[in-house]
Amino acid sequence: MFRAINKNISSSFKIIVSVTKRYKHIEHKVKVNEFDINIVESGKGENSVLLMPGAVGSSWTDFKPQIEQLPELLPNYTVIAWDPPGYGKSIPPKRNFDLDFFQNDARQAVQLMKTLNRPKFSILGWSDGGVTALIIAGRYPENVDKLVIWGANAYVSDEDVNILKGVRDVKKWSARMREPMEKVYGAERFAEIWNEWVDAILNIHEKRKGDLCMKEIREIRARTFILHGKKDPMLAKEHVPYLKQHLRGFKYHEFPDGKHNIHLRYAEEYNKLIANFLLEKC
Repeated sequence: MFRAINKNISSSFKIIVSVTKRYKHIEHKVKVNEFDINIVESGKGENSVLLMPGAVGSSWTDFKPQIEQLPELLPNYTVIAWDPPGYGKSIPPKRNFDLDFFQNDARQAVQLMKTLNRPKFSILGWSDGGVTALIIAGRYPENVDKLVIWGANAYVSDEDVNILKGVRDVKKWSARMREPMEKVYGAERFAEIWNEWVDAILNIHEKRKGDLCMKEIREIRARTFILHGKKDPMLAKEHVPYLKQHLRGFKYHEFPDGKHNIHLRYAEEYNKLIANFLLEKC
């Protein structure tokens, strides 16, 4: 009897080890054009989903629950999170905040996935990453399977400008929001890069009438899932209705008490919604 019990324990242990190995993440750098891009890969599925962080964000600051939990919900997917050039561990170079920085990120992301031999992929795009995701889906429709966005906007409104001016000074942020970024960049550099980003968005508002991807969203053919925190303080209320008006074939889910980081605050619910969407047959 004891031999049988030991055998069962041994089998269970092997299963646990097997599952752990399957979902363990691998972090490494990939040469994409002139950049050494830092990525985190989790899962071993044939399908691919790319996680695109928000402003000055990185794989771990923005997507830890998704890196750790999504592979179990999506066993036929490999989850890939990236640090865009100049963010996180994809430094050097110093981040370039010219008028085309969203478009540049879109181009580099597509090339990254081609370099990984995963030219067809789905995208989870949060905030700035959502803007880049919309550009990718509009400009490179042949490369995008499904699209998930939240906290994203197609243009910068006057209300957005006021919101940004209100959050420019990172010393006024809560420690919970500020400290993860300070661990990545250091307190001084984080304050600098955040101000550079704010200036870049204000520059787009002034010189391009706020246009981020208004043309691209009309070209999107991928099945799209819009999620939204109804109490999001970082997004002017007009943006979600605008996206609904101009995107075709979309699905929508709202978190009534959600703010900007619904994927972190409601990670378990969010991850299940995402997994169900990606597994749906269109």
